[in-house]
Amino acid sequence: MTPTGEKKKDPETKTPLQTVKFIFFPFNLTGKKAISWVNNCGAAAIFLAIAIAKAFWHKQLPKIVHQLYYIGASSTTIIALVGFFTGMVLGLQSYHALVKLGAQGAVGTLVALSLVRELGPVLTAIMITARAGSAITAELGVQRISEQIDALDTMRIEPMRYLISPRIVAAVISFPILTAFFDLIGIFGGFMSSVVLLGANAGTYFHRVQASLEMKDLTDGFIKAVVFAVIVVTVSCYQGYFAHMREDSHGAKAVGLSTTSSVVLSCVLILVSDYIVTSLLI
Repeated sequence: MTPTGEKKKDPETKTPLQTVKFIFFPFNLTGKKAISWVNNCGAAAIFLAIAIAKAFWHKQLPKIVHQLYYIGASSTTIIALVGFFTGMVLGLQSYHALVKLGAQGAVGTLVALSLVRELGPVLTAIMITARAGSAITAELGVQRISEQIDALDTMRIEPMRYLISPRIVAAVISFPILTAFFDLIGIFGGFMSSVVLLGANAGTYFHRVQASLEMKDLTDGFIKAVVFAVIVVTVSCYQGYFAHMREDSHGAKAVGLSTTSSVVLSCVLILVSDYIVTSLLI
Protein backbone atom coordinates (compact mmCIF):
# COMPACT_ATOMS: atom_id res chain seq x y z
CA MET A 1 0.00 0.00 0.00
CA THR A 2 1.18 3.52 -0.81
CA PRO A 3 0.85 6.36 1.77
CA THR A 4 -2.25 7.55 -0.09
CA GLY A 5 -3.89 4.11 0.23
CA GLU A 6 -3.48 3.04 -3.40
CA LYS A 7 -2.26 -0.42 -4.33
CA LYS A 8 1.25 -0.52 -5.76
CA LYS A 9 1.45 -2.03 -9.25
CA ASP A 10 3.72 -5.02 -9.82
CA PRO A 11 6.33 -3.99 -12.45
CA GLU A 12 6.17 -7.49 -13.93
CA THR A 13 2.39 -7.36 -14.38
CA LYS A 14 1.48 -6.76 -18.05
CA THR A 15 -1.44 -4.62 -19.12
CA PRO A 16 -3.97 -6.08 -21.61
CA LEU A 17 -2.48 -3.94 -24.39
CA GLN A 18 1.02 -5.26 -23.72
CA THR A 19 -0.30 -8.81 -23.70
CA VAL A 20 -1.98 -8.32 -27.08
CA LYS A 21 1.23 -6.83 -28.50
CA PHE A 22 3.23 -9.77 -27.19
CA ILE A 23 0.83 -12.30 -28.73
CA PHE A 24 0.78 -10.64 -32.15
CA PHE A 25 4.49 -9.76 -32.26
CA PRO A 26 5.44 -12.71 -34.54
CA PHE A 27 2.69 -11.78 -36.99
CA ASN A 28 3.75 -8.13 -36.86
CA LEU A 29 7.36 -9.05 -37.60
CA THR A 30 6.36 -11.38 -40.43
CA GLY A 31 4.14 -8.71 -41.94
CA LYS A 32 6.90 -6.11 -41.83
CA LYS A 33 9.33 -8.51 -43.50
CA ALA A 34 6.78 -9.38 -46.20
CA ILE A 35 5.97 -5.73 -46.91
CA SER A 36 9.68 -4.86 -47.06
CA TRP A 37 10.29 -7.75 -49.47
CA VAL A 38 7.42 -6.68 -51.73
CA ASN A 39 8.66 -3.07 -51.69
CA ASN A 40 12.16 -4.19 -52.66
CA CYS A 41 10.80 -6.37 -55.47
CA GLY A 42 8.81 -3.44 -56.83
CA ALA A 43 11.78 -1.08 -56.55
CA ALA A 44 14.05 -3.61 -58.29
CA ALA A 45 11.52 -4.02 -61.12
CA ILE A 46 11.36 -0.25 -61.63
CA PHE A 47 15.16 -0.12 -61.40
CA LEU A 48 15.43 -2.75 -64.15
CA ALA A 49 12.85 -1.03 -66.38
CA ILE A 50 14.67 2.31 -66.17
CA ALA A 51 18.02 0.68 -66.91
CA ILE A 52 16.64 -1.17 -69.95
CA ALA A 53 15.04 2.03 -71.26
CA LYS A 54 18.37 3.84 -71.01
CA ALA A 55 20.28 0.98 -72.66
CA PHE A 56 19.25 2.23 -76.11
CA TRP A 57 20.98 5.57 -75.61
CA HIS A 58 23.66 6.52 -78.11
CA LYS A 59 27.37 5.90 -77.43
CA GLN A 60 26.67 2.85 -75.26
CA LEU A 61 28.60 0.38 -77.41
CA PRO A 62 32.11 0.95 -75.93
CA LYS A 63 30.84 0.48 -72.38
CA ILE A 64 28.86 -2.63 -73.38
CA VAL A 65 31.96 -4.15 -75.02
CA HIS A 66 33.96 -3.46 -71.87
CA GLN A 67 31.35 -5.19 -69.72
CA LEU A 68 31.18 -8.09 -72.18
CA TYR A 69 34.85 -8.68 -71.55
CA TYR A 70 34.47 -8.26 -67.79
CA ILE A 71 31.37 -10.43 -67.34
CA GLY A 72 31.74 -12.83 -70.25
CA ALA A 73 35.28 -13.31 -71.54
CA SER A 74 36.89 -13.14 -68.10
CA SER A 75 34.60 -15.93 -66.86
CA THR A 76 35.48 -18.48 -69.53
CA THR A 77 38.25 -20.10 -67.49
CA ILE A 78 36.13 -20.88 -64.44
CA ILE A 79 33.21 -21.92 -66.69
CA ALA A 80 35.45 -24.33 -68.61
CA LEU A 81 36.89 -25.81 -65.41
CA VAL A 82 33.53 -26.32 -63.71
CA GLY A 83 31.91 -27.58 -66.91
CA PHE A 84 34.65 -30.13 -67.60
CA PHE A 85 34.56 -31.70 -64.15
CA THR A 86 30.76 -31.57 -64.02
CA GLY A 87 30.68 -33.56 -67.25
CA MET A 88 33.28 -35.99 -65.92
CA VAL A 89 31.25 -36.61 -62.77
CA LEU A 90 28.07 -37.09 -64.81
CA GLY A 91 29.83 -39.54 -67.11
CA LEU A 92 31.29 -41.48 -64.20
CA GLN A 93 28.08 -41.71 -62.22
CA SER A 94 25.92 -42.40 -65.27
CA TYR A 95 28.16 -45.19 -66.52
CA HIS A 96 28.22 -47.04 -63.19
CA ALA A 97 24.45 -46.62 -62.76
CA LEU A 98 23.52 -47.69 -66.30
CA VAL A 99 25.93 -50.60 -66.53
CA LYS A 100 23.85 -52.38 -63.89
CA LEU A 101 20.90 -52.19 -66.27
CA GLY A 102 22.91 -53.11 -69.33
CA ALA A 103 22.27 -49.68 -70.83
CA GLN A 104 25.73 -48.10 -70.70
CA GLY A 105 25.21 -46.94 -74.27
CA ALA A 106 22.77 -44.33 -72.96
CA VAL A 107 25.50 -42.44 -71.08
CA GLY A 108 25.70 -39.84 -73.85
CA THR A 109 21.96 -39.20 -73.65
CA LEU A 110 22.00 -38.73 -69.90
CA VAL A 111 25.03 -36.45 -69.92
CA ALA A 112 23.79 -34.28 -72.79
CA LEU A 113 20.24 -33.81 -71.53
CA SER A 114 21.33 -33.16 -67.95
CA LEU A 115 23.77 -30.49 -69.04
CA VAL A 116 21.71 -28.75 -71.71
CA ARG A 117 18.39 -28.72 -69.86
CA GLU A 118 19.42 -28.04 -66.26
CA LEU A 119 23.01 -28.10 -65.09
CA GLY A 120 24.44 -25.92 -67.84
CA PRO A 121 22.28 -22.80 -67.32
CA VAL A 122 22.12 -23.15 -63.52
CA LEU A 123 25.81 -23.76 -62.81
CA THR A 124 26.87 -21.13 -65.34
CA ALA A 125 24.67 -18.54 -63.65
CA ILE A 126 25.94 -19.47 -60.18
CA MET A 127 29.57 -19.30 -61.29
CA ILE A 128 29.09 -15.88 -62.92
CA THR A 129 27.29 -14.71 -59.79
CA ALA A 130 30.24 -15.75 -57.65
CA ARG A 131 32.83 -14.20 -59.95
CA ALA A 132 31.24 -11.19 -61.64
CA GLY A 133 28.03 -10.54 -59.69
CA SER A 134 29.80 -10.07 -56.37
CA ALA A 135 32.39 -7.79 -58.00
CA ILE A 136 29.65 -5.66 -59.59
CA THR A 137 27.93 -5.19 -56.23
CA ALA A 138 31.19 -4.33 -54.45
CA GLU A 139 32.25 -1.91 -57.19
CA LEU A 140 28.94 -0.04 -57.26
CA GLY A 141 28.77 -0.05 -53.46
CA VAL A 142 32.21 1.56 -53.15
CA GLN A 143 31.29 4.12 -55.79
CA ARG A 144 28.14 4.94 -53.84
CA ILE A 145 29.67 5.35 -50.38
CA SER A 146 32.64 7.29 -51.80
CA GLU A 147 30.16 9.66 -53.50
CA GLN A 148 31.42 8.91 -57.01
CA ILE A 149 27.86 8.28 -58.19
CA ASP A 150 26.81 11.63 -56.74
CA ALA A 151 29.71 13.18 -58.64
CA LEU A 152 28.31 11.76 -61.88
CA ASP A 153 25.02 13.53 -61.14
CA THR A 154 26.94 16.74 -60.52
CA MET A 155 28.64 16.41 -63.92
CA ARG A 156 25.22 15.83 -65.56
CA ILE A 157 26.06 12.20 -66.37
CA GLU A 158 23.14 9.82 -65.87
CA PRO A 159 24.40 7.09 -63.45
CA MET A 160 21.82 4.53 -64.59
CA ARG A 161 22.82 4.96 -68.22
CA TYR A 162 26.53 5.07 -67.48
CA LEU A 163 26.82 2.29 -64.85
CA ILE A 164 23.80 -0.04 -64.98
CA SER A 165 22.52 -0.30 -68.56
CA PRO A 166 25.78 -1.61 -70.12
CA ARG A 167 26.02 -4.32 -67.47
CA ILE A 168 22.47 -5.52 -68.13
CA VAL A 169 22.99 -5.70 -71.89
CA ALA A 170 26.35 -7.44 -71.48
CA ALA A 171 24.89 -10.00 -69.07
CA VAL A 172 21.99 -10.85 -71.39
CA ILE A 173 24.47 -11.43 -74.22
CA SER A 174 27.10 -13.26 -72.16
CA PHE A 175 24.98 -15.75 -70.23
CA PRO A 176 23.65 -17.76 -73.24
CA ILE A 177 27.09 -17.86 -74.87
CA LEU A 178 28.77 -19.05 -71.67
CA THR A 179 25.97 -21.59 -71.15
CA ALA A 180 26.62 -23.05 -74.60
CA PHE A 181 30.35 -23.14 -73.82
CA PHE A 182 29.64 -24.90 -70.51
CA ASP A 183 27.47 -27.50 -72.26
CA LEU A 184 30.13 -28.18 -74.89
CA ILE A 185 32.94 -28.58 -72.35
CA GLY A 186 30.69 -30.71 -70.12
CA ILE A 187 29.86 -33.11 -72.95
CA PHE A 188 33.56 -33.42 -73.68
CA GLY A 189 34.19 -34.08 -69.97
CA GLY A 190 31.58 -36.84 -70.03
CA PHE A 191 33.35 -38.33 -73.05
CA MET A 192 36.70 -38.30 -71.25
CA SER A 193 35.22 -39.97 -68.18
CA SER A 194 33.01 -42.62 -69.75
CA VAL A 195 34.88 -43.39 -72.97
CA VAL A 196 38.56 -42.68 -72.34
CA LEU A 197 38.73 -43.78 -68.70
CA LEU A 198 35.95 -46.40 -68.44
CA GLY A 199 36.04 -47.84 -71.96
CA ALA A 200 32.59 -47.03 -73.32
CA ASN A 201 32.14 -46.90 -77.09
CA ALA A 202 33.01 -43.47 -78.50
CA GLY A 203 30.72 -43.76 -81.55
CA THR A 204 27.77 -44.76 -79.41
CA TYR A 205 28.41 -41.88 -77.02
CA PHE A 206 28.38 -39.15 -79.68
CA HIS A 207 25.51 -40.80 -81.57
CA ARG A 208 23.38 -40.75 -78.42
CA VAL A 209 24.33 -37.13 -77.75
CA GLN A 210 23.31 -36.10 -81.27
CA ALA A 211 20.14 -38.20 -81.35
CA SER A 212 18.86 -37.19 -77.92
CA LEU A 213 19.22 -33.42 -78.23
CA GLU A 214 16.44 -31.50 -79.95
CA MET A 215 16.15 -27.83 -80.78
CA LYS A 216 13.63 -27.39 -77.96
CA ASP A 217 16.23 -28.56 -75.42
CA LEU A 218 18.68 -25.95 -76.66
CA THR A 219 16.16 -23.11 -76.78
CA ASP A 220 14.86 -23.95 -73.31
CA GLY A 221 18.41 -23.80 -71.96
CA PHE A 222 19.03 -20.43 -73.60
CA ILE A 223 15.72 -19.05 -72.28
CA LYS A 224 16.77 -20.05 -68.79
CA ALA A 225 20.15 -18.41 -69.34
CA VAL A 226 18.51 -15.10 -70.31
CA VAL A 227 16.18 -15.23 -67.28
CA PHE A 228 19.12 -15.94 -64.97
CA ALA A 229 21.09 -13.10 -66.56
CA VAL A 230 18.34 -10.59 -65.83
CA ILE A 231 18.01 -11.85 -62.24
CA VAL A 232 21.72 -11.86 -61.45
CA VAL A 233 22.57 -8.49 -62.94
CA THR A 234 19.48 -6.81 -61.48
CA VAL A 235 20.13 -8.10 -57.96
CA SER A 236 23.86 -7.32 -58.15
CA CYS A 237 23.41 -3.77 -59.46
CA TYR A 238 20.48 -3.00 -57.16
CA GLN A 239 22.28 -4.15 -54.02
CA GLY A 240 25.39 -2.16 -54.88
CA TYR A 241 23.64 0.97 -56.13
CA PHE A 242 21.58 1.31 -52.93
CA ALA A 243 24.19 0.02 -50.47
CA HIS A 244 24.08 3.37 -48.66
CA MET A 245 20.39 2.89 -47.82
CA ARG A 246 20.83 -0.27 -45.77
CA GLU A 247 19.28 -0.03 -42.32
CA ASP A 248 21.57 -2.58 -40.64
CA SER A 249 24.92 -0.91 -41.39
CA HIS A 250 26.71 1.89 -43.20
CA GLY A 251 30.03 2.60 -44.83
CA ALA A 252 32.40 -0.22 -45.74
CA LYS A 253 30.39 -2.74 -43.74
CA ALA A 254 27.31 -1.94 -45.82
CA VAL A 255 29.26 -2.78 -48.98
CA GLY A 256 30.31 -6.14 -47.53
CA LEU A 257 26.78 -7.00 -46.43
CA SER A 258 25.35 -5.90 -49.77
CA THR A 259 27.82 -8.14 -51.60
CA THR A 260 26.90 -11.09 -49.39
CA SER A 261 23.18 -10.43 -49.85
CA SER A 262 23.66 -10.13 -53.59
CA VAL A 263 25.34 -13.52 -53.97
CA VAL A 264 22.97 -15.37 -51.64
CA LEU A 265 19.82 -13.81 -53.06
CA SER A 266 20.94 -14.38 -56.65
CA CYS A 267 21.65 -18.06 -56.02
CA VAL A 268 18.30 -18.56 -54.31
CA LEU A 269 16.40 -16.77 -57.08
CA ILE A 270 18.26 -18.78 -59.73
CA LEU A 271 17.06 -22.04 -58.20
CA VAL A 272 13.51 -20.78 -57.63
CA SER A 273 13.19 -19.33 -61.13
CA ASP A 274 14.69 -22.51 -62.59
CA TYR A 275 11.75 -24.49 -61.24
CA ILE A 276 9.23 -21.89 -62.42
CA VAL A 277 10.68 -21.62 -65.93
CA THR A 278 11.00 -25.40 -66.22
CA SER A 279 7.37 -25.89 -65.23
CA LEU A 280 6.32 -23.37 -67.89
CA LEU A 281 8.49 -24.82 -70.66
CA ILE A 282 8.06 -28.53 -70.01
